[in-house]
Amino acid sequence: MTNNDIFKKLRVALMLRDDQIVDILQLVDFRMTKSELGAFFRDEKHENYMECGDQVLRNFLNGLVIHLRGTKENPKNPMDVIAIHKQEAKPKEFKKPEGSAPNKEFKPGDFKKSPAAKPKFKDKKPAKKIEIVEKVNYKNGKNTKG
Repeated sequence: MTNNDIFKKLRVALMLRDDQIVDILQLVDFRMTKSELGAFFRDEKHENYMECGDQVLRNFLNGLVIHLRGTKENPKNPMDVIAIHKQEAKPKEFKKPEGSAPNKEFKPGDFKKSPAAKPKFKDKKPAKKIEIVEKVNYKNGKNTKG
């Protein structure tokens, strides 16, 4: 397992965005841009892929300890920090602008078909099928008569 794999798995497990990772790296005075960071998370076959060095991963892990646990002077509960990340990772609800039509609340039985809702069709006889191509006997040179 490479450093890139470890870095990717930590990012997913802790639900961290790129800007949060940059902030974590700044806690240990290690400067990195989002584009440099994105190169670590690319596919190995991509032209902009870059291997994550030991120094980058070591600084990230040290910064992660400070981010989750805090410092001696200002300790934190790691589970509280992870809960905050979970809340930030949830998709935000869509709010309609004021003055727009209100949402109709649908109940589970609203979409069941009732007999009155069926479309009524007239009983029509099917139209006579029209042949477009005439039947043609092809002679391929073989004598069919025995």
